Amino acid sequence: MIKIGITGGIGSGKSVVSTLLAEEGIPVYRADDESKRLTDNSLTIREKLQALIDESIYVNGSLDRKRLASIIFKEDTLLQQIDEIIHPVVAEDFLSWVTKQTTKYCALESAILYESQFDKNVDVALLVYAPDKLRLKRAMMRDRVTEAEILQRMNHQMSDDKKREQADFVIFNDDIQPLIPQIERFIGCIASNFQLNK
Repeated sequence: MIKIGITGGIGSGKSVVSTLLAEEGIPVYRADDESKRLTDNSLTIREKLQALIDESIYVNGSLDRKRLASIIFKEDTLLQQIDEIIHPVVAEDFLSWVTKQTTKYCALESAILYESQFDKNVDVALLVYAPDKLRLKRAMMRDRVTEAEILQRMNHQMSDDKKREQADFVIFNDDIQPLIPQIERFIGCIASNFQLNK
């Protein structure tokens, strides 16, 4: 089975591309959604987070994400420690999910494909690219937050230029080039033994 990694910065439209791939019959593991599920349900994650922060980081059996976010913004080094707890569990869960799929292809969607080293668990990496101004506009409309808040999030992510250096294929979601032909071309490329254009 060919495992596709889908990534892109905030507001790039990677979820739109994931949905279109799913409509083509390619199941998609959405790492962001699954990590939220796992932080609530994984005993390993819970015990390690409580040891790192304190027991009250969980409220009524669920992670207090708002409190966690406020702590992370105050202590940069804490984010790396939290990532080291969560990412291996998500990677293991993804690989377990893969074994249950019966299709020729499957995909992992993650904004932090490279930062989390999830790219080591896929065969081909697809970057969804959009210009910064467009990403900013989309994210502000979607999340109903200020420009400053989105810029702060964008600054915490790996730049698209660095991602493009590592990606095997780029889909441009710039509201100019249609997505469907690019997705069809991508599927055609992976069907031809990863003969991809960087």
